[in-house]
Amino acid sequence: MIFLKNKIDSKFEIEIENLCKFYGENQIFKKFNMKFIKGKITVILGHSGSGKTTLLNIIAGIDRQYSGSVVVRSSNVSYVFQENRLINNLSVYDNISFVLKSNLHGQYLKSEIYKYLDVVEMNKYKDMFPKQLSGGMKRRVSLARSIAYNGDLLLMDEPFKGLDSELKDRIIDRFLNIHSERCDTIIMVTHDKYEAEKFGDIIYSINL
Repeated sequence: MIFLKNKIDSKFEIEIENLCKFYGENQIFKKFNMKFIKGKITVILGHSGSGKTTLLNIIAGIDRQYSGSVVVRSSNVSYVFQENRLINNLSVYDNISFVLKSNLHGQYLKSEIYKYLDVVEMNKYKDMFPKQLSGGMKRRVSLARSIAYNGDLLLMDEPFKGLDSELKDRIIDRFLNIHSERCDTIIMVTHDKYEAEKFGDIIYSINL
């Protein structure tokens, strides 16, 4: 089932045709087809075990054990995994700097780091290290880092888990403002219908 918020053009960033995927004898996808429109936020809504994370891993090129056609036209991909995957020996500030410092320098680099930490309300924790943070705080740093990276394609696996509803709303609103300026392609997977409806331009509901 597919829901569209607005009329959308038909330029596809990703096209999946006849995807088949097994884990042992368990078939996850059987002749599965899906297309993702460039510059839009697509949300894949489904219960645990419906193949959402597997689909992201295939799109990212992490999982290549499948049959069918998966065409990804983006060359610069950022991924928010379910696990936060922060660099433990770097501070919150330096975790963000890590994805920016090759392209930015000096005061502009510092300004950009604070900008993205502000999106997730983590500025006052900038000098802390991952081991000092709660699960929700780590999640926010992971989100800030993924936004800061500014790739052509952003993949997000349950990105807002562990956040209370008011904080989640504020972060999503800021995230959407940034996306409106960039028009990058975003694919998010979630089991949360509210997140899907608030965040997505397009919502795919899958129950495999």
